[in-house]
Amino acid sequence: MKKIFTRPESLKETPFRFCPGCGHSIVHRMIAEVIDELGIRERVIGIAPVGCAVFAYDYFNFDVIECAHGRPPAVATALKRVHPDAIVFSYQGDGDLAAIGTAEIIHCANRGDNLSIFFINNATYGMTGGQMAPTTILKQQTTTSPKGKSSKNEGFPLKVSELIATIDGAVFVARTSLNDIKNVLATRMLVKRVFENQIEKRGFSFLEILSPCPTDWHYTPTDSMKWIKNEMMTVYKNGIIKDLYR
Repeated sequence: MKKIFTRPESLKETPFRFCPGCGHSIVHRMIAEVIDELGIRERVIGIAPVGCAVFAYDYFNFDVIECAHGRPPAVATALKRVHPDAIVFSYQGDGDLAAIGTAEIIHCANRGDNLSIFFINNATYGMTGGQMAPTTILKQQTTTSPKGKSSKNEGFPLKVSELIATIDGAVFVARTSLNDIKNVLATRMLVKRVFENQIEKRGFSFLEILSPCPTDWHYTPTDSMKWIKNEMMTVYKNGIIKDLYR
C-alpha cells in the first residue's frame, strides 16, 4: 500500500499539548514539512519564545534554543553571526514579538539580518489567560478589555507587518491566515519561501500568520475560523506586502 501521509522527520513523536483548534500545531507541521522538503534539517536552529509555543523544543526534531520573552530576534542574530551557514528561524506570538519584543524585531529587521521570522498573530495573550495584546482588534473582548478594546483608551491594533515593511533591511514581508484550506495551502508556500530566502542569502524575511485561539476567544474551533475571516482579516489584510526579489 502506498503511504501518502506520514509524520515529518523534523517532528518528534510527541503529542502536541496545544488546545483543540489552536493554529500552532498546523504551523509546526508546516515548518517541519518544509525543512524536510528542503533537506536542511541538520542545519536548522529554531528559536522558541515565551508563550504558547514555549515547548517547541519538545516537538521539533532539530536544535531549538529557548530564550527570554521577546528576545528571539536578538538571539537569532547572535546565532547567525556565529554560525553563518546555519538556517536560523524565530517562531513568536503577538505578545512576544509585538509587545515586549517590539524593539528587538524592529532592530533585527533594520540590520537586515539573513533570518526567517514566523509571527503567529491570534490577537491575544494566549498562554497567560487571554489578555489584550497590541494586535487585539477594536471592540474585541478580552480578559483585560471585557467591554471591548477602545481606540481612545487602548489605542489601535498594531499592524506589525506593515510596520516591518517600511524598514529598509526587510526584503520580504507577507501576511497569511489559517482560516480555510486555501489559505492553509498558501501559508505553506509562504513558509517555504521564507526559508528559501535565507538559503539564498537574500536577507530578513518576515511572515505573519493569523491563527485561531478558540480557548481565549471563547469560540468553537469552527467559529474561530469564521472570526478570523469576518473580523481579523478586515483589519489585517492577507498578501505579500513587500518583496524585493520578485
